[in-house]
Amino acid sequence: MGTKAIAVLDLLDRLEQHYGPQEPAFPVDPYEFLVWWYSGYPQSDARCNAGWQSLKKQIGIEPRRILNASQAKLADALKPGGMVPELRAMRLQELAARVVEEYDGDLRALFAGSLREVRSALKRFHSIADPGADRILLFARAAPVAAVPSNCAHVVVRIAYGLERENYGVTYREAQKLIADEVPEQFHARQRAYLLLKVHGQTVCKTKPRCERCPIRDICAYAAGVDRGETRQVG
Repeated sequence: MGTKAIAVLDLLDRLEQHYGPQEPAFPVDPYEFLVWWYSGYPQSDARCNAGWQSLKKQIGIEPRRILNASQAKLADALKPGGMVPELRAMRLQELAARVVEEYDGDLRALFAGSLREVRSALKRFHSIADPGADRILLFARAAPVAAVPSNCAHVVVRIAYGLERENYGVTYREAQKLIADEVPEQFHARQRAYLLLKVHGQTVCKTKPRCERCPIRDICAYAAGVDRGETRQVG
């Protein structure tokens, strides 16, 4: 990738100076996170929160409450969360059934195995790939992994190196390595990194970045390349 333009910890300090300390907008309990995740579509904090609040009010989030509700009532409760509420109702009942049948109603039993086994088990849940598994592991305090926000994987790579990969998997792994190499292997430190990169990626450093309003433009290798008129993606 070339020479890194800025230390990741310095970058995080600058982001925190601008955005302030961040708190998760999602539940950190692993079961509750999955319920929240299926409560909105397309997934966003706002849509998932809307569906989650409606579900809690109308049905409840406990596995047996979800299993005992009709799919029609579940779908109705999930409508504030966006599209395909019927499909999301089905996903929720699949989740609840697995938690009851495989984990005796408590998904935290899943974390009894090795990290490899736990990651594999998490990825058996619908729409949970490596980024989702990493987020659950980190915020459930199961393992202080170098999690990266799934829709903001480009942020730290773009700022540090001035470019990003066209391949998402490569970008995600490079972002993970930057965090793993420089951010202490501690829950608070890596949760802080995740949340600060997430807020910056969602407000400024989007797919089409708003470099003109970026609070760290002066230290961003990507913005420097834009100023020089350079192409900012590689294969």
